[in-house]
Amino acid sequence: MTGKYFEELEVGMEFEHLPGRTVTETDNLLFSTLTLNPQPLHLDREFAASTEHGQILVNSIFTLGLVIGLSVGDTTLGTTLGNLGFDKTTFPNPVFLGDTLYSKTTVLDKRESRTKPDRGIVTFEHQGMNQRGEIVCSCIRDAMMMRTITS
Repeated sequence: MTGKYFEELEVGMEFEHLPGRTVTETDNLLFSTLTLNPQPLHLDREFAASTEHGQILVNSIFTLGLVIGLSVGDTTLGTTLGNLGFDKTTFPNPVFLGDTLYSKTTVLDKRESRTKPDRGIVTFEHQGMNQRGEIVCSCIRDAMMMRTITS
């Protein structure tokens, strides 16, 4: 597995996740319909054309999932036991069909579990950028990470 164990992650570490991923109409359509989100801004080209952006906006929850998903191979693949929560999630710029998203992660904090010596909690900050370098998503995530050793 390529994920990092608790001991391998240090506060201040930064990861640039490559390659990026181009968002397709199918991605947005499938995600929106699978999650029962009928918002015409995501599904109806004519409706979206009449809005301030003049085009379909990609579902922001898909954007969040993609930004975090891009980070998995470098950070948590096979070494996380689960997400504990998300905080301060923002979407400062819209994502449009055809945009290519990139992701970067910073380790903000870490601590050993108080009750389970085989794991620790790591706080990550994830940022997603489009092909123009504009931030489209940012969030803080707490993850329960495996340890290689126990106290």
